Amino acid sequence: MPTPERTSLDEIVSAAARLLETGGVAAVTMQAVAQDVGVKAPSLYKRVRDRDTLLGLVGGAAADDLTGRLDAASGIEELLLAFRRFAHERPEAFRLLFSAGVDADKLAATSAPVLRATAAAVGADHALDAARLLTAWATGFVTMELAGAFRLGGDLDDAYDYGIAHLVGSLVSD
Repeated sequence: MPTPERTSLDEIVSAAARLLETGGVAAVTMQAVAQDVGVKAPSLYKRVRDRDTLLGLVGGAAADDLTGRLDAASGIEELLLAFRRFAHERPEAFRLLFSAGVDADKLAATSAPVLRATAAAVGADHALDAARLLTAWATGFVTMELAGAFRLGGDLDDAYDYGIAHLVGSLVSD
């Protein structure tokens, strides 16, 4: 009779995601994940080839989470707020999304809700341009915010809302 499986791939990815958020990428080791799910490290290799593969799976799950949040948003303003909320709730996963190990198709899926929203605002001809503008601004703002790079005072919530209002207000269909 075969030995029963003591953990699943979903449990392994969830454990790695928790470790990522509490200690950054360096905390995601096969040993730490194994300990979290209650198995010995060699057992993980039945499910995951190596640490880089595991980080890619965590990044893919984060991309799925972000896509779901963006899909649930109605309109560009809500979409931008959902993006920032994701980054605040899962800052290490947010950073991981910009690494090379994340599945390109999963990452590209995060663009679909943005493109739909910008197409509705500016039309199909300029939807990609508008999506890039909004994504670049929001990513830059949130990345700087998480890094503590805004040091001149002021309320960052107000600053983000100001950016949304002015950027979205500038998007006009030709």
